[in-house]
Formats: sequence, C-alpha cells, structure tokens
Amino acid sequence: MVRQRKITFSVNGFPVDAVYREENIRELFLPLVRHLHGMRQEKGGRLLVFLAAPPGAGKSTLAAFLCHLAKEGGLGPFQALGLDGFHYPQSYILSHEVCLPDGRTLPMAQVKGSPETYNLPHFRKKLEALKNGAPLWPVYDRRLHDVVEDRLPVSAPVVIVEGNWLLLSQEPWSSLFPLADFTIFIRAQEELLRERLILRKMQGGLRREEAEAFYRTGDGVNVRRALSESRPGSLNLVLDGQGFFHEQEPSCLTGEKEASCPF
Repeated sequence: MVRQRKITFSVNGFPVDAVYREENIRELFLPLVRHLHGMRQEKGGRLLVFLAAPPGAGKSTLAAFLCHLAKEGGLGPFQALGLDGFHYPQSYILSHEVCLPDGRTLPMAQVKGSPETYNLPHFRKKLEALKNGAPLWPVYDRRLHDVVEDRLPVSAPVVIVEGNWLLLSQEPWSSLFPLADFTIFIRAQEELLRERLILRKMQGGLRREEAEAFYRTGDGVNVRRALSESRPGSLNLVLDGQGFFHEQEPSCLTGEKEASCPF
C-alpha cells in the first residue's frame, strides 16, 4: 500500500487539499528543502527560488507544502509568494490591447494570464527589493478578479516565488533568471493538465462545455506555451497521471549522484 500524506492549505484564499506520497516527501521534497536551507546558510542573505510550471500543475500547492516541510523540519521559515499579483490592474487590462508572438493583436482581457498581461518592470523592482529588504508583496484576489497592491510583508530568509512564466525563455522574462538563486520547473502531459483545469472551472460553477471552451481559448494556450517555451530549472520535476511528482534525473535520488544533481 502506498503511504500518503494529506494536508489542507489556503492557496489564493481558497482551501486546497494536497496529497503527497511519503516516498516523495522522504526522497525528494525533504532533501530539496534541506538543500535550499543549506544554500541560504552559505549565501548569508535571502535565498530566492523560482518555481515555474504550466497552469494546473500544482505549483502553488507545492510551494506551500515546501514551506510547511521546512517549518516542520526546523529549517527556519520559508515563504511562498505568487506571480499573479503582478498582473496589470483589471482597469488597465480592460482598456488595452496586446500584440502576441504570432503577430495577432487582441484585447488584453481576451488573453488574461498570458505573459503579456503582467507588469514586468514592477515585478523586477520587487525581486530586486527582496534581495536585501522586506518589501510588501502584491496579491491577486480571485474574488475581485483584480490585483491588490502591497498586501503581504516578506521577511523569510528563503522565498519561493511561483508562477507560470518565471522560466519563459523569451525576453523580457529571461532577463529575470539571474535574480534567482535556484529554479524548479514542473512538467506534465497536456491531457492531464487539461482535465485538471476543466474540473477546476467546473468546481467554480461552469458547465462542462463552458469549461472546455475556456480551455481551448485560454488555459490550453498557456499550458502549451509554458511547456514548449520554458527553459529547464536547476531541478526538473514531472507530474504523473496520479498527481504525484518524479525527478527527471532519478540518479540524483538513488544510487550514485551525477555532478548536475542539486542535492
């Protein structure tokens, strides 16, 4: 029998049940938080981690779980922060257009959530402020469907910033890579993410056909773009069909470690 651990978190203001295999925790996630703690001790200052993944891959929940493990293991506070607070305000999105990489110009509201709908200069300033200060972090309020500025105080010595586009290989996103001390990317089959995202929309009140239509024009586009246009992380994880994680280089976890293994 596979042993599992279930924990309920508040993610984006909503309760989320997370289930992780004890084997994953023991062989992957605990070594990861210990490694990050060691990096932070060696560095001396705040450690900044990027956790990137396509929509539906569980990045927000995983970031919260890593913070939980660090606290449980006595490794000091970790703090999880989201990228979504750096969307342009809804008033801006409703009144502007965006030019997409394929040359199309569309109302920004039609592609909300794509890389072009984020305020990158604002994000960069906050990342730079994280290096030595205690800035206030914006959040995205899913009840208001809008950003709320300067909501969360940041004080933890290890900060995990999670978002879809943190490892996007195109400018101006790629210019942010040097600001991160460690990066994680989660990969998954598109069909798995499709079903997870459709069910998420249905739980929010949409009918199946409405959720499928939204996936075709919104989430699905972002899933494919994140999977095809993101660079690898320092650590690369795969989400399987049962919702559990695997490291892309098993030799990092069992047997003799390769030089590229972060642990």
